Amino acid sequence: MYNGYTDYFSLTDVPFSIAPNPRYLFMSARHKEALAHLTYGLGDAGGFVMLTGEVGTGKTTVSKCLLEQLPGNTQAAFILNPTLSAKELLATVCDELHIEHGAEQTSLKVLTDLILKHLLDNYSQGKNTLLIIDEAQHLQAEVLEQLRLLTNLETHTKKLLQVILIGQPELQELLKRRDLRQLAQRITARYHLLPLNKAEVKLYIEHRLSIAGCQRPLFSKAAFALIHKLSGGVPRLINLLCDRSLLGAFSKEKTQVDNNIVYQSAEETLGLEMSAYSIWQRPWLKKSLAGAAMLIFAWSGFSLAKFQLAEIDQAKMADVKNLAAQREQQLALQLTRIPNALINQSRELDQAFSQLFSHWKVQYSGTAAASSQPCETALSLQLQCYWYQGEFDTLNALGYPAVVQLLDSNNTPYYATYLPSETEQVQLILNQTSHWLSKDYFQQIYLGSAVVLWRSPEEFIDVIDESSSAELVQWLENNLSKQQGRQTRAINRVDALLKNQVGQFQQRSGLVINQHADTETVMVLAKPVSLLAMTATNKEVE
Repeated sequence: MYNGYTDYFSLTDVPFSIAPNPRYLFMSARHKEALAHLTYGLGDAGGFVMLTGEVGTGKTTVSKCLLEQLPGNTQAAFILNPTLSAKELLATVCDELHIEHGAEQTSLKVLTDLILKHLLDNYSQGKNTLLIIDEAQHLQAEVLEQLRLLTNLETHTKKLLQVILIGQPELQELLKRRDLRQLAQRITARYHLLPLNKAEVKLYIEHRLSIAGCQRPLFSKAAFALIHKLSGGVPRLINLLCDRSLLGAFSKEKTQVDNNIVYQSAEETLGLEMSAYSIWQRPWLKKSLAGAAMLIFAWSGFSLAKFQLAEIDQAKMADVKNLAAQREQQLALQLTRIPNALINQSRELDQAFSQLFSHWKVQYSGTAAASSQPCETALSLQLQCYWYQGEFDTLNALGYPAVVQLLDSNNTPYYATYLPSETEQVQLILNQTSHWLSKDYFQQIYLGSAVVLWRSPEEFIDVIDESSSAELVQWLENNLSKQQGRQTRAINRVDALLKNQVGQFQQRSGLVINQHADTETVMVLAKPVSLLAMTATNKEVE
């Protein structure tokens, strides 16, 4: 393939095409861990496995790598367009598994019977059957339920159909629905694929250049860091930026990509307005503005002292009121912005997780953190990640610190640790620095997702209901009665009274009222005293 700059840089191919090419497969530590989770989930027991991640993080790459590693006795069906009805999906499964079926008027039952017969035939021949569904967040609830019914066919030791659901974070939210809880309980492995970190971005770029025959460094050290910052570590965006940056270097007859070329490429490919941002990268301008600010500050102090010594009359009282109003405006302005320097120091996700772990009196650093994902580290500490998707008010009602992804003015992501508060302001920790924002402004930059660490009661999966163990039901009653200041009952099953009391607690706590002890309700009840105290003492900036 030729793209203008290949001969100029002595490359044998275009290294950053967004078209998937197995030659350029790059498996970061995160991708390898995701693959390991999928492989584990498809063990002897089988069932459902779920892989989620933002657009362009490499979910499909992981699934294709899995397909290449499947044993020869596995028949796999890959569905790329899940926006189908239950009947259409079953017909597509039949097509992918080479099952002959009749005309369009074939009923849902006939298609189901054909698939079940095929599963039994495969099992009798020693074959495994695997179904992979990409973009699964688009599946309708009734289609997911139909898939669950297909997996009902099993032996004493394994399911005859194994299913991998791949999708964006909305898939996690979809599976929280109460009518899909039976399917959620059958998921034997879950993994959320995060973007590449700064070191992985450099390795990713160098890997693709090496495959294309590159013999010398084509990107400066600063360019690597800038590409990570602008792309947020998303491989698809990295490819776009790098491809355009190489083209830009070629057109300017430069031998290496520098920051200026990357900035220009970001404007052209990502639609980011970088000109205003790049001004602030000029040291001489920052020093000049800093000096001007000091002069203004000194003159303001002198003027204020002179004003205080003067006789206060009615006209000057009006000036005092104006100064007070200006001070209020300044405070309001502080609550609607985060300094660019602080944003740029908060691009690393691990940094936010380190702060999050500190609220559990755990140090997230060193060998343990470096060799595993944050949520794997949490599990080793008897904690677990809860991937929250929803409105800010409900997140605040949970009362837990959380890692949140935010967008700056250039739509580039950065990360902060959010601390719950009972005020109308929001407290964030960015690079170990506390910063307060107005609730309205925070909701403008908040993307609607967060990661919370919490410690669940033993045996809890996703809800405490009529099918839960007596121990879990008693745990619910014990904690509810304590919160509601009433006498604790001895109880071994969920009854109408307990449901009503759960509903009352949900209403008082600002949670979704459904009278079921779902994950978020249990999280609030399980919240440790240290976190309760933190919420109560978080006061807004004055």
